[in-house]
Amino acid sequence: MNAFRKMVSGGIRQKVFNLVLLTILLVVAAFAVVIVWQSAQLRDLVTDTNARQKEAITNTVQQTMDDRLTKDLKTSTQQDAALADAMFADLANSVSMMADYAQKLNANPSAYPAREVALPNAATDGQTTVQLLTESGVNTSDPAIQRQIALFGNMSDLLASLFDHTQIDSCYIALPSGIMILADDHASSKFASDGSIAPIEMTHRPWYTGAAQKHRIYFTDVATDVFTGNVGIMCAMPVYNNDELVAVVGADFLLGDMEKTIATSGEGNDFSCIINDKGHVVFSPKKDGVFKVQESSHAADLRQTRGATGGFVSESLKGTTAPTMVEADGVIYYMCGSPIKTVGWAVVNAVDQQATDAVTARLNKEFDGIVDSAQTEVGESLSRTLVTIIALILVVMGLALTGALVLSRRIVRPLGLITNRVRSLGGENLRFEMEDEYRTGDEIEVLADSFAMLSAKTLEYVDEVTRVTAEKERIGAELDMATDIQASQLPRLFPAFPNIPEFDIYASMTPAKEVGGDFYDFFLVDDTHIGLVMADVSGKGVPAALFMMVSRVLLKSHLQNGESPSEALMSVNDQLCESNEAEFFVTMWVAVIDVATGKGVAANAGHEHPALRRAGGQYELVMYRHSPAVGVMEGIPFREHEFELHPGDSLFVYTDGVPEATSDDQVLFGNDRMLQALNKNPDADAKEVLANVTQGIEKFVAGAEQFDDTTMLCVRYLGPSEEKE
Repeated sequence: MNAFRKMVSGGIRQKVFNLVLLTILLVVAAFAVVIVWQSAQLRDLVTDTNARQKEAITNTVQQTMDDRLTKDLKTSTQQDAALADAMFADLANSVSMMADYAQKLNANPSAYPAREVALPNAATDGQTTVQLLTESGVNTSDPAIQRQIALFGNMSDLLASLFDHTQIDSCYIALPSGIMILADDHASSKFASDGSIAPIEMTHRPWYTGAAQKHRIYFTDVATDVFTGNVGIMCAMPVYNNDELVAVVGADFLLGDMEKTIATSGEGNDFSCIINDKGHVVFSPKKDGVFKVQESSHAADLRQTRGATGGFVSESLKGTTAPTMVEADGVIYYMCGSPIKTVGWAVVNAVDQQATDAVTARLNKEFDGIVDSAQTEVGESLSRTLVTIIALILVVMGLALTGALVLSRRIVRPLGLITNRVRSLGGENLRFEMEDEYRTGDEIEVLADSFAMLSAKTLEYVDEVTRVTAEKERIGAELDMATDIQASQLPRLFPAFPNIPEFDIYASMTPAKEVGGDFYDFFLVDDTHIGLVMADVSGKGVPAALFMMVSRVLLKSHLQNGESPSEALMSVNDQLCESNEAEFFVTMWVAVIDVATGKGVAANAGHEHPALRRAGGQYELVMYRHSPAVGVMEGIPFREHEFELHPGDSLFVYTDGVPEATSDDQVLFGNDRMLQALNKNPDADAKEVLANVTQGIEKFVAGAEQFDDTTMLCVRYLGPSEEKE
């Protein structure tokens, strides 16, 4: 106590004490300033680091999304253009078929019987009918007019068949004399308000005049149907005899039917449209604005539009464009165009730019939430640290300087390491990992842990987006290709041979996967013989579908070159064995039948036994010894046997997917149940026979998963027609 009093009362000790005290106070003040300054630096560093990382992540994700959008938009536009091209090609083919038939009628009128064509009858509304229409002032009692009606009335069956089996709204033939033969299902629209049949000035319609001027297939601009008032396009083709116009054939295609082929819109403002070679919009879901559909008399030529729209439309008509940013009606779109080769038009797909930026905006929002949470935790930790430091300084004055220096070093060094690591992030190097230097047990460790968590989540998100997009694109491309291959190989138009009434043929195939290895075929070997094929390729999916395509083409080629079923199987077997590295094989049942007599020759290469029904009897299996499957070994012979179908007989062939259809209890459908389904109505036509078997299978399996392709073909021999005899 005395020493303390002497020290504080004066003398050297007092000065030393005062100096030490002043030094300690200055150190404490300096340290406090340092702490405050470093806290501010830490907050600035956190903010700067977050901004840098957010910018790097946003740029990476945005670039990834832009790359995917560019590729996917171009691919989808090309696919839509291909679909539209096929649609217009089918329409053109139908019109060409009508023109060919009209040409044959005009070239040799004496070879065809006289056919009557009835006037429109409102009672037939809703039914497919062929009707006679005329222009004003045409006298149908004129012998010359009657001869024209009687001759071109032979087109009635073709017109009705095209209307029933295609997407057209109506099809017709118009003659310069002012008469028209038309097939549709809305006869009531041909009558005026007073109940009389309304005349139609068909030779002045755009499709008639346009085709006559072009001398070829002609597609009109958007026009209104004179009968129904529906909006659509017309396809027409002129028929000439020594440069003299004989007739104009045509078909209508409504814009409503086009929606079933081309995707009309996506989410938000996304849409698809079709632009013709005049720059007019002929199809679009837009109800207003630049891309609204208008009749040609009011439609604007978009090629002449100022700005990016005009140039983009012009380029789309020439070839597939890269995705281009175009502003239309106050909305910015990514647009891609691709030409439709058949008609010289173009498909345009538009994606709203705002929708494409939604992913980046959502990521930024989540990032900001994580950053706000991290900054809150850092601020709270700093406040607690400052209170602790001040308390320690007051309690232990002598250790204040040392403690301040140690603490300062402990704060600054890890932050420097974190800063350097964050600054090195960029490009493909976006991962921030937790290291021992960052484990300080305070707000620095919290900050580092937040960076590591945010980095991991960001990388997981980018990887997942890339992986899912790539996988979806791969699977979609493979299945689209396989489906196109499968669909292009099998005949699907029924009745199969409208000009051969001796046979009633119907077939179906239900693949176990998106595509299958089964196939059927029927075709004319020559003018008097029909070829029938039922086959099953080992395996399923795309590889089996490709092997199926090769097998079908080879077999059909050899049969049509005059080879018998056994000879054709030997040739196909040797060709398939030459390069069958995948070791596929195919079981086949092949037959060639004389149309007039019903006599046939069949060969069975390891396939299921066919079922035969004689007239008035029941279906029964025809059992005989099989030959080996095709593709197993080169040089093997194939047996064949002769048979004869009598009028009223039916033949049913199938693949093993029918008897081997399996229920949930692992029980097979079997041949007995198949025969029971066939004999449910043995007198049924070919289509109903297949429907009965399909119904029997579905009832038996009761929703169980299909493990094998199910393919069936039924042919009924009706005998020589009376007309032929």
